[in-house]
Amino acid sequence: MSTDWRSDPAFSRRLNVHYDEMKWLYAELYHGDMHAFDYFCAMLWDAYKKRAPELKALDEQRTASPDWYRGSDMLGMLMYTDRFAGTLQKVRSHLDYIRECGVSYLHLMPIMDSPEGRSDGGYAVSDFRSVRPDLGSMEDLSQLTRDCHKLGICVCLDFVMNHTSEDHEWARRAKEGDPDYQSRYFFYDNWDIPNIYEQTVPQVFPETAPGNFSWCPEAGKVVMTTFYPYQWDLNYSNPTVFNDMTANLLNLCNHGVDVIRLDAVPYIWKELHTSCRNLPQVHTLVRIMRMACETVCPGALLLGEVVMEPSKVVPYFGTVEKPECHMLYNVTTMASIWHTAATRDVRLLREQLNRVFALPRQYTFLNYLRCHDDIGWGLDYDFLSQFGISEVAHKKYLNDYLTGQWPGSPARGELYNNAPQLGDARLCGTTASLCGIEAGEYEGDSQKTEHGIRMDIMLHALLFTQSGLPVLYSGDEIGQLNDYSYHQDPLTQDDSRYLHRGRFPWDQADLRRDQSTRQGMIFQALRRLEQIRSGQRAFCFDADVWTLDTYNDRILGIGRYYQGQKLIALFNFSDQDEIAWINEEGDFRDLITGEPRPAKAVGIPSGDFAWLIADMGE
Repeated sequence: MSTDWRSDPAFSRRLNVHYDEMKWLYAELYHGDMHAFDYFCAMLWDAYKKRAPELKALDEQRTASPDWYRGSDMLGMLMYTDRFAGTLQKVRSHLDYIRECGVSYLHLMPIMDSPEGRSDGGYAVSDFRSVRPDLGSMEDLSQLTRDCHKLGICVCLDFVMNHTSEDHEWARRAKEGDPDYQSRYFFYDNWDIPNIYEQTVPQVFPETAPGNFSWCPEAGKVVMTTFYPYQWDLNYSNPTVFNDMTANLLNLCNHGVDVIRLDAVPYIWKELHTSCRNLPQVHTLVRIMRMACETVCPGALLLGEVVMEPSKVVPYFGTVEKPECHMLYNVTTMASIWHTAATRDVRLLREQLNRVFALPRQYTFLNYLRCHDDIGWGLDYDFLSQFGISEVAHKKYLNDYLTGQWPGSPARGELYNNAPQLGDARLCGTTASLCGIEAGEYEGDSQKTEHGIRMDIMLHALLFTQSGLPVLYSGDEIGQLNDYSYHQDPLTQDDSRYLHRGRFPWDQADLRRDQSTRQGMIFQALRRLEQIRSGQRAFCFDADVWTLDTYNDRILGIGRYYQGQKLIALFNFSDQDEIAWINEEGDFRDLITGEPRPAKAVGIPSGDFAWLIADMGE
């Protein structure tokens, strides 16, 4: 590594903080390959030199306030560039709308170059240094992030690190027989070793993409493809892969990306005779990546996508002394919320929240009701079994209810990756349609529609009550309904996730200020909730948070306390009006109406909520 990095105080100070640990971890992982480590360090210095002065200034600003992303004024929005506006430049032209929504965290779904029809929604990247041509260019990305920073908006992008597209340059050269590039993947001359892997490695998509390996006719070999045949797993035991992929990550940060979503991170290390999930080496890699970012771009964050049970998720925070991801997805709470919407029983959700609230406060979750993906029923069936609930029958009930097959259900969704022989399937649909708004409007039933809107707003109030960063799925702010047109598109008709990936209806967004419409009622209600949340100290990230017993399994109760201010939040999941049998001391008032409201035997209408606040004194 060149010694000229010593002339830069900021870089040398940061590198010196992490150098010994990085060197030790790297040497352990890569068997003492110091040549590769020296290349890694030189790559960090090169990335730092290329970082723009305004981004370096932002780094200093954020490191001086390390909790900058945890404030109660932070609100996220997740969107597909093409479906929201068409291109990156057109997203720029709609930043006024995004800011009007109160958004300060903008997550753009995968935008890197990927082959049409063989990309799994952009998750098969053919070039980590280029934007999809139909969306724009890397300069367009830089312009968008600059504009976002001026408005106080940080930008998140997906970093697909487990695999590349089979069209990536590395894959093309591997197909040609180049052993150096084949070593960047998992190639085998025959099926002997792949068959041994298959004995212990679960299948991700057993119906649509069975198995974890595919035959590559060009190379005449077998290649590992955990997700889809066109997504080739990268071999992170090869230091060249880790070095170059980390360089790709830092390049995104140097284009102004503030949050890197590590896609499918539990899968990135493979070992024979294991499940190839959550292996210790994964945490070593993420820890080194965290230190690399803190050296080059300390204002950037790592967001881990770990769609697994809580015991597998929490370790990706690392430790207080040796942190890994800054934030993690709270997928289990999301699934538990929809379970509760279908069962009207809050006991599982309360148990799940108790586990989250018991974690150290510096652990920050990204919370959401819906996202680009399906809803998987990875619930705590050991907990549910005490109520006589069996896993297979319960999953069928949840899917029947939320697809509207259950008698009387107002929900409208569709199944994804249905595997009848396993008694399993996942679920798709927008928040509004799953809440019953679509059915109410279609049937002309104003009572059903009003209840669906009330339920939709209540679920968002619950989202804002949780600790962490709440993220809206684009369109939810106006109650966007399911888009069934995907059935007619040959590129999407086999993927029911496009049910909730419809194009943003700008004509409906124009109704957001008209409170006689569904769009206006939801938009204005969410803005009011966001403003209340940002203006009350009880919503501070450092608050004490707990669940409370409402003595009613239909009503979830959450308490928050910070610096003398106490919040009692109550959420009625029942299809009937209910009473929360609480008896809290203090002079409470309703945060929505501003009127005094004792926190004693509180009546909550069906599908509604209450935020009650009191100043308790220190």
